[in-house]
Amino acid sequence: MIEIVESGPFNTVQDLGRPGYRDIGVTASGAMDPLAVRIGNILVGNDENAAAIEVQTFPFRLRFEQRTVFAVTGADGNPDLGGSELLPWCAYAAEAEQVLELKQPPRLARAYIALGGGLDIPVVMGSRSTSLRGGFGGNAGRPLVKGDRIALGEDAEITMLPAAGLAAVEPAVALRDIFPAPADGVLPIRALPAGEHDLFAGDGEPFWRQTWRISSRSDRTGYRLSGEPIRPTASIEMRSHGVVPGVIQVPPGGEPIVQMSDANTAGGYPKIAGVIECDLWRLGQARIGARLKFVRSTHAEARRVEQAVARYVDDIRQTSGMIKRALKAMA
Repeated sequence: MIEIVESGPFNTVQDLGRPGYRDIGVTASGAMDPLAVRIGNILVGNDENAAAIEVQTFPFRLRFEQRTVFAVTGADGNPDLGGSELLPWCAYAAEAEQVLELKQPPRLARAYIALGGGLDIPVVMGSRSTSLRGGFGGNAGRPLVKGDRIALGEDAEITMLPAAGLAAVEPAVALRDIFPAPADGVLPIRALPAGEHDLFAGDGEPFWRQTWRISSRSDRTGYRLSGEPIRPTASIEMRSHGVVPGVIQVPPGGEPIVQMSDANTAGGYPKIAGVIECDLWRLGQARIGARLKFVRSTHAEARRVEQAVARYVDDIRQTSGMIKRALKAMA
């Protein structure tokens, strides 16, 4: 069991989402940085889809009511356990009554707390993710607040950690050849031309050329981008069509909207592009006010990135399993 000691708005329980229900108007939800959730769960010995805590408003504090393995991944801040600073992207064992604190990270937007055994809360439509718009899933369909107590599943890995913890190299470092670092503070995000791309002048050049800023009107549903408005060359009337996370739509005002984890299930705005799936975690870690530029990609490049990420995750899974098996044999 854990108890929430301090929390801000919009901190929720999330896993990898609930696909398969968009046809009845149910958004998938899930973590804004799914890669961080997967790695955190591997480190603590969970299934990769186990529910974790997504923290996007800081500070955040929780108290452990029993000995628990945990890992903090995602944002670039150092967690604090009982007054001792720890490394992120590393699994540790906390003792009963110790308090874990997450402070405002320097650059990135969201941190994730994976807990051994996962959060033992009801599964709704195949997922434990919180749908804030729908008011269901997660912790009674709402953000976490002070005083909430959440049960944990059985943790078989509690004794299978090195004394100094079990760490992984974060993806921004391990995959720096795959995910280019921001240049002059501008985050490059790869995207593919989408259904209505041809409706925009100059092969969509004004969209690809300029630097966009994430507006304060952004949330888990979508990032609204501020910049020089872009518009189709002619007025068109479109029927609503299905959309998924990563789709970039252009409303009449001309400033694009990137659909995110709580993406609408349908919409009628023209689609100029779609973010490749493996770049969505980087976008999920971008703060309000961050600057980004879309880089025109290809299906072949998207596949290469996907394969590189799969190898990275598999390497962490195998290394973590090997270390834990060795510790078990020595016990």
